[in-house]
Amino acid sequence: MDRDLNLKRAETFSFVNPWIRYFLFFFSFLFWAFSLLIIAIGVYAKIQKATDAVRDTFLIDPAVILIVVGVVMFFITFCGCIGALRENIRLLKTFSFTLTLVFLTQLTIAILGFFYSDQTRDALGDFVKKAIVHYRDDLDLQNLMDYIQKEFKCCGWNSYTDWSWNLYFNCTHENPSIERCAVPYSCCTPVPGEAVINTMCGFDVQTQKYVDANKSIYPVGCADKAVVWIESHLLLVGALALGLALPQIAGIVLSQILISQIHDEIGSVL
Repeated sequence: MDRDLNLKRAETFSFVNPWIRYFLFFFSFLFWAFSLLIIAIGVYAKIQKATDAVRDTFLIDPAVILIVVGVVMFFITFCGCIGALRENIRLLKTFSFTLTLVFLTQLTIAILGFFYSDQTRDALGDFVKKAIVHYRDDLDLQNLMDYIQKEFKCCGWNSYTDWSWNLYFNCTHENPSIERCAVPYSCCTPVPGEAVINTMCGFDVQTQKYVDANKSIYPVGCADKAVVWIESHLLLVGALALGLALPQIAGIVLSQILISQIHDEIGSVL
């Protein structure tokens, strides 16, 4: 009787912990579904654009960035999802390796950005300059710039005169645009009780001195505003960084544990 009971226990015993296996599966499945949502939003935004994408804006196009991030997430989480479900070592190793690579890349960028802050600021400045140059060419870039300027209460990258980089807002006498020397309405300070947004509130602002421009717009550049915001929200920035890192670390650790358990399971059979 005891011998039969021990044999039955031996047959049902497994080195693979089902809790770890299914937790990794649902963990990967959740982010896999999220990646499909990101791809769908990116594709929809790309299709809905009224004009064709400009080549110079391809790498800074928010829709393209969403699609690329979504595809990378889809590949990684698909390997983790199927690898955990089927106990496939190759897929689990691919999941663990790519997730580790992504995590180390993010960590490297963060460290380099901290120690080389001036170079990081210049790189971000180039990104914003392209966004300003193609402000009227790409609706997504336009909405992104308007959102940043309204939320941070800033205008341009270094100052409001940066909008001369744009063909329509360029403040030279040769510019025939009716928006010459203007800035977007998102630079303007809100008027209390104003029911309808005055989209012409920034006209001729670039011809004004800082003190005069300060009466109608936010003259400070977004670079300085971003630095002030980060310094005053260090706890939030740290929490966001931790929230981004923990799921990746959890996925790496769980996949490595599951791989080790599968190897033990295979070794016990042989």
